[in-house]
Amino acid sequence: MRTFDSLYRTTVGFDRLFDMLDSGTRTDWPPYNIEKVGENDYRIAMAIAGFSPDEVELTQHGPELVVVGQKADDQSGRQLLHQGIAYRSFRQSFRLADHMKIKAATLENGLLAIDIVREIPEELKPRRISIGSGEAAASKQISQDTERARKAA
Repeated sequence: MRTFDSLYRTTVGFDRLFDMLDSGTRTDWPPYNIEKVGENDYRIAMAIAGFSPDEVELTQHGPELVVVGQKADDQSGRQLLHQGIAYRSFRQSFRLADHMKIKAATLENGLLAIDIVREIPEELKPRRISIGSGEAAASKQISQDTERARKAA
């Protein structure tokens, strides 16, 4: 049931915003941690005991990382007297900031570890601009730009 039902009925075009707010009020399964392991390195660790690597799929759609676990039907015929381990299928999505790339994913001892790195393109990184005076500085800057363009080509 949606938390914002009355707002859904009286607004038009805000459904994505309300979906984002509504998803923040739900409990998340499977449990996960998000940690910063370096200046531009992050890791998502998800507890998915009982899932094999071929039952888990990771997909990055632009700024969204989607993790889907599809548990195969148990055909072993065993009778469980108590089931405390949840083997249900899941779909978990994470919003990634700009320039985030998935570096690696591993599944070990029931923990799915997804390593993420922020790769900022060179043209977006800060650069130092020299300050000169008059025409000499302008002609020096133009010749430096021409030299860089020649080297790049």
